[in-house]
Amino acid sequence: QVQLVESGGGLVQAGGSLRLSCAASGRAFGSYAMGWFRQAPGKERDFVSAISRSGIRTSYADSVKGRFTISRDNAKNTVYLQMNNLRPEDTAVYYCAATLGASSSIFDYDRKYDYWGQGTQVTVSS
Repeated sequence: QVQLVESGGGLVQAGGSLRLSCAASGRAFGSYAMGWFRQAPGKERDFVSAISRSGIRTSYADSVKGRFTISRDNAKNTVYLQMNNLRPEDTAVYYCAATLGASSSIFDYDRKYDYWGQGTQVTVSS
């Protein structure tokens, strides 16, 4: 099992930046593919970005391509989401998620993920 704790959310003006972190417990972090999802009020949870176990492969939702960057540090059991040029429509609770997978696997659908953090609120003001 793995436990996930997100941090780094907050209130930022449009055009600003935030970096989210997701710290994982356990010694097998490098065995997990990781993902970021977000959920705005009254909306379904949406895929944001994913990264393979080694960090070699990444994937992004079209809405965040060119603005967000996912990365991971397996030595620190942490995955990051650097968010630049934020927009009001990026406002949501952001969740990180983990699932076991092959070394190059990445997943963009939430049902694939077995472990979830509690979420961190990101609010972008116009």
